[in-house]
Amino acid sequence: MKKKLSAIGNSYGIVIEKPILELLKIDRDTELEMTTDGYRLVIEPIRTGKKSLRSSVEKVMKKHGPTFRKLAK
Repeated sequence: MKKKLSAIGNSYGIVIEKPILELLKIDRDTELEMTTDGYRLVIEPIRTGKKSLRSSVEKVMKKHGPTFRKLAK
């Protein structure tokens, strides 16, 4: 997909179409991280929150649960 920058005040922006937003599960409130390697611009959603935290806790507890229970005593 080819895109051109659009003027937004004294800056420029890129319009992201709704199907792409839906595919990536992002909306206007989603924080995005922008990086570059000097040749490309990479924009990706920052995934934090309850789901990723819960998943991380479950993995840690599965691996280290018995140790944590012993330490808690």
